[in-house]
Amino acid sequence: MASHRKPASAAYDLRQVKEHIVETPLNEEMSKSFLEYAYSVIYARALPDARDGLKPVQRRIVYQMGEMNLTPDRAYMKSARVVGEVMGKLHPHGDSAIYEAMVRLAQPFAMRLPLVDGHGNFGSLDDGPAASRYTEARLAPAALGMNADIDEDTVDFTPNYDNKLKEPTVLPAAIPNLLVNGGSGIAVGMATNMATHNLGEVVAAAKHLMKYPTSSLEELMRYVPGPDWPGGGIVIGRDGIREAYATGRGTLTTRSKTHIENVTARKKAIVVTELPFMVGPERVLERISEGVKNRKLEGISGAIDLTDRHNGTRLVIEVKTGFDPNAVLAQLFRHTPLQDNFTINNVALVDGRPHTMGLKELLQVWIDHRRVVVRRRSEFRRKKALERLHLVEGLLLALIDIDEVIQVIRTSDDADAAKSRLIAVFDLDDIQAQYILDLRLRRLTKMSRIELEAERDDLKQRIEELERILASDKELDRVVVREMDAAVKTYGSPRRTVLLDEGEDGTLTPVTAHGDDGASTAALEAARTATTLSSAAADVAAAAAAAKKAGEENATAAALQIDDEPCVVMLSASGLIARTSPAAWDVWESRSAADARRSDDQITSIFRTTTRSSYGLITSAGRLVLAHAVELPALPAAETLGTTGGIRANELLSLTESTEPVPGERVVAAVAMAGTLNGVESPEGSAGPDGAVPAPLAIGTRGGVVKRWNRESPTTMDSWNVIDLKDGDEVLFAADAADDDRLVFVSSDSSLLTFEASNVRPQGRTAGGMAGIRLAEGCSAISFNVVPAGRIAWTGGDGEDGGDIDVSNASGAVVLTVAGDKDALPGTENGCAKVTPFELYPTKGRGTGGVRSQRFLKGQNTLLLAWVGAYPLHASTEAGSPVELPDPDTRRDGSGVDLAAPIAFVG
Repeated sequence: MASHRKPASAAYDLRQVKEHIVETPLNEEMSKSFLEYAYSVIYARALPDARDGLKPVQRRIVYQMGEMNLTPDRAYMKSARVVGEVMGKLHPHGDSAIYEAMVRLAQPFAMRLPLVDGHGNFGSLDDGPAASRYTEARLAPAALGMNADIDEDTVDFTPNYDNKLKEPTVLPAAIPNLLVNGGSGIAVGMATNMATHNLGEVVAAAKHLMKYPTSSLEELMRYVPGPDWPGGGIVIGRDGIREAYATGRGTLTTRSKTHIENVTARKKAIVVTELPFMVGPERVLERISEGVKNRKLEGISGAIDLTDRHNGTRLVIEVKTGFDPNAVLAQLFRHTPLQDNFTINNVALVDGRPHTMGLKELLQVWIDHRRVVVRRRSEFRRKKALERLHLVEGLLLALIDIDEVIQVIRTSDDADAAKSRLIAVFDLDDIQAQYILDLRLRRLTKMSRIELEAERDDLKQRIEELERILASDKELDRVVVREMDAAVKTYGSPRRTVLLDEGEDGTLTPVTAHGDDGASTAALEAARTATTLSSAAADVAAAAAAAKKAGEENATAAALQIDDEPCVVMLSASGLIARTSPAAWDVWESRSAADARRSDDQITSIFRTTTRSSYGLITSAGRLVLAHAVELPALPAAETLGTTGGIRANELLSLTESTEPVPGERVVAAVAMAGTLNGVESPEGSAGPDGAVPAPLAIGTRGGVVKRWNRESPTTMDSWNVIDLKDGDEVLFAADAADDDRLVFVSSDSSLLTFEASNVRPQGRTAGGMAGIRLAEGCSAISFNVVPAGRIAWTGGDGEDGGDIDVSNASGAVVLTVAGDKDALPGTENGCAKVTPFELYPTKGRGTGGVRSQRFLKGQNTLLLAWVGAYPLHASTEAGSPVELPDPDTRRDGSGVDLAAPIAFVG
């Protein structure tokens, strides 16, 4: 049978295809497709909404976790399950993108106020997180504020990707999440990069803007002075911040928080405890390693990361001996991420369109959003309250004659008939009648009536309050402000980042938010350190340029090293030690008795040396600890140790490697080491610049033993014994003593013995010394001093035959003794003090008992304190308050003058 179908042909097929071809210019198709793609990326992926500060994927995670009841008081749930719920219900993208977004919401170093509480490895600044099957999560407390009242019609909902469920277009956001947690994202043709801020400061600025809508940027910056990074750090200068808050774009400089400390007896280290935002320790160490290899960084001997979850960030960068740590740190800030720039680009969606906004605009968008949320919530609550009041009033009407209600229901044929009869008999509407039919019999008690009346009154009061809020913008704002304050109280935390504002003269001062009491100690210290580093950086640049011009091979290393210049090392009676310029020697030499006394200006040891020389600390246990002058803080020549700086000398004892500190050991003196004389280095043991060898070191002990150490010392140790002490004995003091100098002992029973140093032959470091003063039974030496030959003579007159002592021009050595009761508690008795010219005491033979230095009065049986030194002497209490000493008395065995306060330190 013949077929009636047309045979297939190429021409026929081509005609059929041509009927479905729509010709479109290529440029139009590309433009249309690209715009649709760009809009999708901008609106649905990369940019946050300015109201809740969340991107769509972040919003879906927080909302869905709330729907899953993963509140902070519930158990953690596997992250993979959370990702699956979000992907299956709301977010039509890959699980890896969802998990990465959830991880960021949980990272405390990325979010100022984390919204997810992660359990497990959620990554670090240098490493990624574990897979979602290994970690668990739940909502963080702050996320409750983001989801607050979402079920009360506070925000709009839209169908999800398959039209089966609903999802919110924005969260209620009781916290200003966009400003607090910031955000970053790259869209098509635009990007956003927003800084984190302090919740309390942002809320304070929002409240001010609500009260004064025309507020200027400067007024708002009183409340929000700058970003507050999750990891702390220091922001240098606020010009970039002002620009960003005004225009939405700006760049600011963030610096690590650092300090300098000793890591060994011979090395200092730069310790980093806070890093710039999103800068990890491994990245810093990698850049340091590269800089050292490329010779961009000099003076660094090693760097190690000691960061852990208990102690936080801790990078230790060891500095080579002889290099200025501040100068090295200035170079690190220049060449490593220890100082980093952050570019602010405040781009967010407003009404579905991207906008670049400053601080005021960002605050206003959130304020308007919160007003809308509170208004919609109030309308929803009023509606629900009215509906409930309608039912309660109907039930109360029925309860008036409950027997008739029951009779009507029992005599009705069915439920519909009963409803109709109730409506007709009791004048109810359909809703009220149905509610009565649905009631259980137990509700028809007397107590239920009382409860219903109380509920009716409460509902009327609540409706009245809600209508007042809805009718008045002022009342509405009052509710908004109250909830803002509640959010700060619940989720707020103190500022972590220090802000430093740069003045016209280049000085840096801490900046605090309005309402703060003042700059913290950490902020003041950061300002001081930053100013020092700025000066160090300028000095390094100038020195490097000079070294380069001079043709030095490594100009940077030469600039970082501390010059080997003359200096003076001072040790105070309170144990503070520091170095200063040689001018300090003349300052202390020229001080007179009329000069005001200050705390910590009682110098017990002072000597000339150079900045890169070694010096020795003599301890009460007879040990010498080698230290380096370069490691001491440098002070102005005219300042005292207590007012400007200095470190505790006792803290240096634990940094030795050769021997362990003795319990109770303390520093009693500081001395220049052999090879240093008058600030000029010479080979070990050789003659000084004038052909004189360094004098032996005279050491006196509490047991009355004296020794002159010949400075024989090991070359491979950083501490060693300089006297072999007997059990129970301790060193009182030590100082250089030439043959013509005088050695002085003062005992507790007021005996003073002085003899020439030549009577004590120099001995090696292992010798135990020889007899110095013969002590009475039960007595001990309380003071040992060395009086240089040039200071023995007294120039103030003897006060006899009408010749008064000229205190203003007096000079020479004097003896201070303070008598008191040995049974009194230490520090509770002022005592009687006497100051006597030293030349009045005759020399005696070594090993004898000496002469009386002060006559005891009734109630006095011991010397509380004694000291021999250059006039004028300076004394202070334990608290550092000056104690005025009496004028010199030429009576060698006088009784003294009562003091106004007990003396703790003298020198």
